[in-house]
Amino acid sequence: MHDLTPRQERIMERVRKDGFVAIDGLAEEYEVTPQTIRRDINQLCAAGLLRRHHGGAGLPSSVENVAYRARKVMQLDAKQGIARTLAAQVPDQASLFITLGTTNEEIAKALLHHDGLRIITNNLNVATILTNNPTFEIILAGGVVRPGDRGITGEATIDFMRQFRVDYGITGISGIDADGTLLDFDYREVRVVQAIMAQARQFWLAADYSKFGRSAMVELGHLRELDALFTDRQPPEAWLQQLRDAQVRIFTPDT
Repeated sequence: MHDLTPRQERIMERVRKDGFVAIDGLAEEYEVTPQTIRRDINQLCAAGLLRRHHGGAGLPSSVENVAYRARKVMQLDAKQGIARTLAAQVPDQASLFITLGTTNEEIAKALLHHDGLRIITNNLNVATILTNNPTFEIILAGGVVRPGDRGITGEATIDFMRQFRVDYGITGISGIDADGTLLDFDYREVRVVQAIMAQARQFWLAADYSKFGRSAMVELGHLRELDALFTDRQPPEAWLQQLRDAQVRIFTPDT
């Protein structure tokens, strides 16, 4: 599932607001059959955006992320738009941290036309993509490799990242809570990203619209700690106001 239909987007907005939606109530509100709503709910659940409950659906688990292979294709068009937008803001000859996540893999692809970048990463997939540009210097962190997504984490990774001071730190996220808290599932990964935040002159978050209101268990930081947010459309108003108050720059493909 690459993109949400307008009705599915409205369903997601309702779940973020209320925490749960009932199939019969949605069918009545949108003047469609319960079977139509069930198809929407099933597609949203298959994409990892919702979890089925008796008679309806709610937000997915806060303790377990969607499998890597599923995340690779979820919101792919949105991720590619984010990647192109972010890459356009990176000058040649810059130094970057790039962390874990499928959005960051799309960013790596979008950066391939640059010249002379120096990239430090704990993402084996990102490193492999970036080797296609011979002008890049790629520095790969040491640590424990996660078999699911080839991400590298652990104490050795944190110590490694602390050796560098770079122009841009680029990360993804699993969820953004209503109060602006940045959330993820793996505390080891979070500690690596926190080390990167401290060592980057500019800290950028790449997150598609579905991450707003999504739950995860581990607190990484807060929206106000960002220098820039790259997303596929304007965030919901509650988050947008927080970003404006913190003077975080917002980039979307249409800006």
